[in-house]
Amino acid sequence: MKVAVIGAGTMGHGIAQLFAMNGYEVFLVDVNEEVVRTALQKIEKSLDKFVKKQMITGKESVLEKIKTSTNFNDAKDVDLVVEAASEKQEIKKKIFENLDQICKKETILASNTSSIPITKLGNFTKRPEKVIGLHFFNPPQIMKLVEVILGEKTSPETKNKVIEISENLGKTPVTVIDSPAFVTSRLIMIMINEAVQCLYEKIATKEDIDTAMKLGMNHPMGPLELADLVGLDIVLAIVNTMYEGFKDEKYKPSPLLVEKVEKGELGRKTGKGFYDYEK
Repeated sequence: MKVAVIGAGTMGHGIAQLFAMNGYEVFLVDVNEEVVRTALQKIEKSLDKFVKKQMITGKESVLEKIKTSTNFNDAKDVDLVVEAASEKQEIKKKIFENLDQICKKETILASNTSSIPITKLGNFTKRPEKVIGLHFFNPPQIMKLVEVILGEKTSPETKNKVIEISENLGKTPVTVIDSPAFVTSRLIMIMINEAVQCLYEKIATKEDIDTAMKLGMNHPMGPLELADLVGLDIVLAIVNTMYEGFKDEKYKPSPLLVEKVEKGELGRKTGKGFYDYEK
């Protein structure tokens, strides 16, 4: 089975590695050649860790299964596409429209989106029954969960095939009906947004908010630390998707979250978010 992963960023290269480690031929596609080169370097480093921990016997056989490209046409003969581009509807719209024209009619078009409704993505194509959500978690090579999200027109055959593939990858799939932010993102983003609002209202310091959730709720990471890891721009995009989708004030993003994004303080990837990573 051949797989194309569209987008070679944080999630994309991890998803490509995951498929290759489980015997699939993978085309890793991104319009930016530098992003593709960086992705391959990160995959190599990740595989070195897997070898060191004796989780795989060698990295060369995995790397041989990954081909990189900056041309969407290289996805024309694959059986499954996993889109892992930026969490912006207009970008995904163009990708799904292009894939619908390029890929063979049997190809399943999946999205790793964490918030954008699958039904909308399906409506950008002439094959909505073949469009589905396949939401991995970071890092996808390790995290066991995958959300399988059904659009209104996703066929039972598509659902069953994607569940089978998820299990072949060693994942535990949970099936979710289409809704803004689905289950995991909806729950975690509400918590993060409330934590940001607590900080904005000076109810507690960022350190105490995070410590409260780690020690009181047994979370491995506090919500503000998690926001910095995810990227505050991504957090804001998901919260805005919920706010616009549900038309409910409880999903309105905290002013402090908006302010941070406007300043370009996006978390770990920019060296500063709620915490400072430039030291």
